[in-house]
Amino acid sequence: MLGAIEAGGTKFVCAVGDSNGKIVERVQIPTAVPEETIPKVLEFFQSYSLDAVGIGSFGPIDVNPESPTYGYITSTPKEGWMNYPFVQSIKEALSVPIGFNTDVNAAALGEATYGAAKDLDSCLYITVGTGIGAGAIVQGKLLQGWSHPEMGHILVRRHPGDQYEGKCGYHQDCLEGLASGPAIEARWGDKGVNLVDREEVWELEGYYLAQALMQYILILSPKKIILGGGVMKQKQVFTNIRKYLVELLNDYVTLPDLHSYIVSPGLGDDAGITGALMLAREAAEK
Repeated sequence: MLGAIEAGGTKFVCAVGDSNGKIVERVQIPTAVPEETIPKVLEFFQSYSLDAVGIGSFGPIDVNPESPTYGYITSTPKEGWMNYPFVQSIKEALSVPIGFNTDVNAAALGEATYGAAKDLDSCLYITVGTGIGAGAIVQGKLLQGWSHPEMGHILVRRHPGDQYEGKCGYHQDCLEGLASGPAIEARWGDKGVNLVDREEVWELEGYYLAQALMQYILILSPKKIILGGGVMKQKQVFTNIRKYLVELLNDYVTLPDLHSYIVSPGLGDDAGITGALMLAREAAEK
């Protein structure tokens, strides 16, 4: 039996399942400070005999096994979690191997194994919600270098008519600062779910996200792009992204049909937790 943790800024999803990605039981736990959240996570797992646990975590995190702070959540603005030894806390309590990566890398792994990118050796998974992040599979492996990618914080060209200053606490008007859920709410005065009929909201969202996709395509050339997260439940954003992307690329590179190339997660909201199970499977095999 494998354990999986999808650690998000607002909630933890914990599950147990098998090596084929089948989830047997799951629970959701609100993300409070570690002293409140982690005991509830451990309580869920303690009634199972686990071979390994996979963690897909919000970040930034330290994913370098050679680093003295490997397994830590590092410079997050999330209260109480900065410099938190996540892997060490779980391993100490459960005494099993731990697979550890970002939540978006876990989701990319889930989609590449059982979802919209199944049977492909490359894909890009992007979440657009409370924050913006992306994970990538390149030549069958999760993309990782000195650290993990932070694609939500790239700089994009500001729309000439957009006067909103930006929401990112580190970079102000990076992609996340201009196009995340909180940025939408701050710019337009209401949550995105209440702005469904405001066409200008989703035009602007498509304008910024298409710029990001152009850069990802030119740098990584993924075989599939998967867009998840709360904002992407507004399906009209896909139409605007595809429209602006065609304009931006201007026939410089040839792409597949954009309706089958830029898609929603095949696993729906289970991409991250399924990927965390796959991280656990890898940890158990090692």
